[in-house]
Amino acid sequence: MSNRNQRYVEVNGLTLHLTEEGEGPLVLLCHGFPETAYAWRHQLSALAKAGFRAVAPDLRGYGNSDSPADAADFTALDVVGDLVALVDAEGEREAVIVGGDWGATIAWQAAQVRPDRFRAVAALGVPMMGRAPVAPSQMFPQTAMAIFYTHYFSQPNVAEQELDRDTASTLRKIYFAASGDAGPRTDPNTPNPFGMVTRGQGLLDSLPDPVVLPSWLEQADLDIFVESFQRSGFRGGLNYYRNLDRNWMLQSAFVGKQVEVPALFLVGARDTGLAIPGMDQIIKAMPELVPQLRFSEVIPGAGHWLQQEAPSEVNAALVRFLRTL
Repeated sequence: MSNRNQRYVEVNGLTLHLTEEGEGPLVLLCHGFPETAYAWRHQLSALAKAGFRAVAPDLRGYGNSDSPADAADFTALDVVGDLVALVDAEGEREAVIVGGDWGATIAWQAAQVRPDRFRAVAALGVPMMGRAPVAPSQMFPQTAMAIFYTHYFSQPNVAEQELDRDTASTLRKIYFAASGDAGPRTDPNTPNPFGMVTRGQGLLDSLPDPVVLPSWLEQADLDIFVESFQRSGFRGGLNYYRNLDRNWMLQSAFVGKQVEVPALFLVGARDTGLAIPGMDQIIKAMPELVPQLRFSEVIPGAGHWLQQEAPSEVNAALVRFLRTL
């Protein structure tokens, strides 16, 4: 759309690339892995039409934004720092923060630690969770035969070599396998890129390469993502996983602190996260951590890429939530 603007902004010692649309109260849209700001293409116009100023950054390490050389510079709090600085750079005192996948984890933490700057939060796919009793590297499964994908992603220079080899095939496989089109998560035959990885193999080996793209992903859209990751590589995104234990350590400072702002949670009925044991209990228990959880909804048929797979449902829920604030 002609009124959609792309530009660069200096924040927190980095240059971030933004896509924005609309006028009004500020709404920040934070993407996940492996995505860019383009994942919010359907939301930018809908939010602008509803009277909001929607700003979607390529988060550090992604797209046209800077990617620090040191993997240690990718903790959740580093990214929250970018977003606080972004609100300042946009000349605003506060914003509503919206996130999907990793962006949801970041959004929850931003709202938890800076309720003065983030007046409400909407999270897609990832619920607010209390701090685990042990570090993720000890919690996520490993067997003689296979390791959980976060362990695979955490090994230096291993996953990027595999994912960078054929960017188009990588994204086709991951986008399809984590989408609702792959099948119900209750079916053990439904492929899952965010599950166990057989030792000695790559993440992509067990995933089908779809002959036809899912209906929610046009070839032109895939091409834009492919071009982005061909330019940036996957290392920046993988570095978020390399800080899971560090994030856990830093979270000790905020144990017991609730998310004190109004919140919305949406998840696709076929989200890969729902296959994780105990996830339904975590979602059910969220009001203890998020006392102002206004809406919590499951969207039938949709998978992990919720804002892309079910844009009309997500847009309606976001606008309804924003209007209650």
